[in-house]
Amino acid sequence: MSWGTELWDQFDNLEKHTQWGIDVLEKYIKFVKERTEIEISYAKQLRNLSKKYQPKKNSKEEDEYKYTSCKAFLATLNEMNDYAGQHEVVSENMTSQITAELTRFVQELKQERKLNFHDGRKAQQNIETSWKQLEASKRRFERDCKEADRAQQYFEKMDADINVTKADVEKARQQAQIRHQMADDSKGEYSSILQKFNHEQHEHYHTHIPNIFQKIQQMEEKRIVRIGECMKTYAEVDRQVIPIIVKCLDGITKAAESIDQKNDSQLVIEAFKSGFEPPGDIDFEDFTQPMKRTVSESSLSNSRWDGKSEPKPGSKSKGKLWPFIKKNKLMSLLTSPHQPPPPPPASASPSAVPNGPQSPKQQKEPLSHRFNEFMTSKPKIHCFRSLKRGGGGPEDFSNLPPEQRRKKLQQKVDELNKDVQKEMDQRDALTKMKDVYIKNPQMGDAASVDHKLAELGQNMEKLRLEAQKFEGWLAEVEGRLPVRTEQTRRQSGMYDTQNTSAVNNCVQDRESPDGSYTEDQSQESEMKVPVTEFDDEFDDEEPLPTIGTCKALYTFEGQNEGTISVTEGEMLYVIEEDKGDGWTRIRRNEDEEGYVPTSYVEVYLDKNAKGAMTYI
Repeated sequence: MSWGTELWDQFDNLEKHTQWGIDVLEKYIKFVKERTEIEISYAKQLRNLSKKYQPKKNSKEEDEYKYTSCKAFLATLNEMNDYAGQHEVVSENMTSQITAELTRFVQELKQERKLNFHDGRKAQQNIETSWKQLEASKRRFERDCKEADRAQQYFEKMDADINVTKADVEKARQQAQIRHQMADDSKGEYSSILQKFNHEQHEHYHTHIPNIFQKIQQMEEKRIVRIGECMKTYAEVDRQVIPIIVKCLDGITKAAESIDQKNDSQLVIEAFKSGFEPPGDIDFEDFTQPMKRTVSESSLSNSRWDGKSEPKPGSKSKGKLWPFIKKNKLMSLLTSPHQPPPPPPASASPSAVPNGPQSPKQQKEPLSHRFNEFMTSKPKIHCFRSLKRGGGGPEDFSNLPPEQRRKKLQQKVDELNKDVQKEMDQRDALTKMKDVYIKNPQMGDAASVDHKLAELGQNMEKLRLEAQKFEGWLAEVEGRLPVRTEQTRRQSGMYDTQNTSAVNNCVQDRESPDGSYTEDQSQESEMKVPVTEFDDEFDDEEPLPTIGTCKALYTFEGQNEGTISVTEGEMLYVIEEDKGDGWTRIRRNEDEEGYVPTSYVEVYLDKNAKGAMTYI
């Protein structure tokens, strides 16, 4: 099977076909180029995606990656980054092994095709030239034969005519002989050219053209083989990265299998455990008995452990509040001074009811109704970033719950110990350098190191004192943490259900009406607000809106919890009107607010305020 013998007369078609083959090759090169661009773009997008979801430094996300599920996600991001790298490898290999090689091969192929078809056209021109020479010789021989015949006929006519002179006859005879000689010469030339043409034509169709077409056939077959090899390379490039991609996917699978829900649950406990005990039961209040009602010692407003003694009169110790109880809701409902207010000084017995810690008498709403209102209301979550960012928390982390405080103090002690060790390493290095300088003065001045050594010694002393201070606080906290049983480890589900969606970054205020909270001296653990364990901003609770103003008619010394002292003639803001218990809630400024007896002030309520009444 040879193009030279089978397609000897298809020169033009072969030229078109080989050009089509080169076009196919260039089309495949373009396809591979676009594939490499897609791989590069895909790898870039994967890397950007992985980078986008990487935890940001010094942010809340870094703290989240202590959980196994987040660690698995981080491992997935890293594996995806490696996965993207394999697509870059595919693009690079396809570019170097296919695109570049095929582009060079196409240039060589075009050059070879050009030479082969140039030789074919040259051979075609040669045979055409020989054919033209043969045609010219043939026409000349034909013309000479016709001239010889006409000359012979003219001679015979002249020779037969008796009126023609002998000279004219001789002349015609000579002319006929000349024409016959020319015809014979043309015949010989035509015969020679014909033989030459036949030889050249045989060589052309049986030697030159087959050789040229054979080269073209080999060139085309080489093109076909090369494109097949490139397709195999195309598949092999993908196949080479499959093991690494499988490893990436196996890494993702391994990371997913490493997720430990129990460990994550334990980390949540360690992150948010406060160390407080749940509140006790609320005592039943029998409203059928004609007696004063008091807020139970085991109620939410005064959650103390059973068996604890009453605080001494005048003591600043307050009842411990359960975490996540909102100040304005719970405290205004349960711990506001509902005791009978003292009468104004102009009354018959102004000192009959001093500002002593009397039991409040509920005038309008029973405690159970107020508690139900608190439980059914949606708590407002306040976020925590202002304290964390502004550094407003105390140095000893006393604003945190005991367990969180212990963790923070332990972390601080560890950091200080690391800093001390670092300073010690620097001191040792400088000491060695000083020894070298002493032994070899030409290398440096030993006195130049003394200043730095003294500075390091001062720094180490400061760090040690700081570490001792925090260790003391840590020992104090560890000595005060109560031993917790399995039953007391449970957090109060009553409040957790209200804070589930925001427990990771927010807590509610747990303050008494005067803006602070503490516990009995007998209770070693204190209620603190976690600060640094959260990232979201927390703003101070929005103050109650002002509903009017008031003027103090008499001086009132607020000695009870939740009350505020006023002087006669002082102008203040009203934020909560008298609910029938004889007390009005007022505010002096953003930090000072509390209750005063309604009879001690002259109130001017804003008519536009919701539910406001005008009275004096």
